[in-house]
Amino acid sequence: MRIEQMSVYAYTLTYAHGTYVMSGERRITTLESTVVALRASDGTTGYGEVCPLGSTYLPASARGARAALAELGDAVVGQDPTNLGALRASMDGVLAGHGYAKSVVDIAAHDLFGKICGTSACELLGGRRAGEVPLYVAVPLGPVGQMVEFVLGQRERGIHRFQLKVGSSPERDAERVRAVLEATAAEDLIVADANGAWRLPDAVHAIGLLEGLPRLRIEQPCASFDECAQVRRRTSLPMVLDEVIVDVRSLVRAAAEHVAEAVNLKISRVGGLGPARVLRDLAVELGLGLTIEDTWGGDLCSAAVSCLAGSTSPGSLFAASYMNDWTLEHVAGYRPRSLDGRGPVPEAPGLGVDVDESTLGEALLGFSAAPG
Repeated sequence: MRIEQMSVYAYTLTYAHGTYVMSGERRITTLESTVVALRASDGTTGYGEVCPLGSTYLPASARGARAALAELGDAVVGQDPTNLGALRASMDGVLAGHGYAKSVVDIAAHDLFGKICGTSACELLGGRRAGEVPLYVAVPLGPVGQMVEFVLGQRERGIHRFQLKVGSSPERDAERVRAVLEATAAEDLIVADANGAWRLPDAVHAIGLLEGLPRLRIEQPCASFDECAQVRRRTSLPMVLDEVIVDVRSLVRAAAEHVAEAVNLKISRVGGLGPARVLRDLAVELGLGLTIEDTWGGDLCSAAVSCLAGSTSPGSLFAASYMNDWTLEHVAGYRPRSLDGRGPVPEAPGLGVDVDESTLGEALLGFSAAPG
């Protein structure tokens, strides 16, 4: 068994709620997503997806992913899809770094491996621990009343975990958080996420205004690990680290220095499902809570998240995100589909979804293994 063909596709994802606003006036209405299809010698096909959140959020972009995949294609075809370690080594042998671009191949390989074996990728990632997982939704940065209205609308859909985008003035951000807390109830958990936008003095001021509030966590207040550590020493509020958790070293440091009680694990940021499983298992052993998601994406990203989250100890999982709820376009029939704030974990082989390639159009890139 080997990978005979690798095809790279592109499609556009539209944010379902108009404009997604983050700190620093970053605004998103559409994003370019990249899909990789790996076809094995028996005709079985596995799919993966990567969708960077623009080009100013992390060192990643849609064009960058496609350029990297052009470098990786010849190292992927011809590989055994059931030997994920050798596939990773082959990619690393031709291109250093660019983990986010390699992640889409890794996800597609997990899908293909599972289909070949007739088992879910959830089982490949450690075994099914839950049939469904709690979901969170991100609340775009905006006027106080608008953010409260958004939260209440999502709450009616069964969501009880909310990630409020903050990162403007500390006083205004504190007003946003307090208003949402007042509008919600005991079962609702709130994360104030600055996406690293506060300068250290503003972060210290902001947590002073928020100190002691119930049901609240602070996520990635500043851009650097060291700044976040300084903020953590000044508050009793639980802290979540996100953008600075990129590998085993940063995760171990977060636990060893008591900087975080939880981490946000984005699959593409760490290089795919394989590396994400390592970090997930390590976080569980270290006693850290987990949110499992990706930078953005549609059905395939949601399916990959579902498999990793579904194989995570329920006691360690704070929430996952099914971003196909956040977008309008669907390449796999809007599956997996959430219900009442919970995300089902597919049981079918691979990622558990069926891709309609007609929704992807013509391939941007194609690679074929040499005969023999």
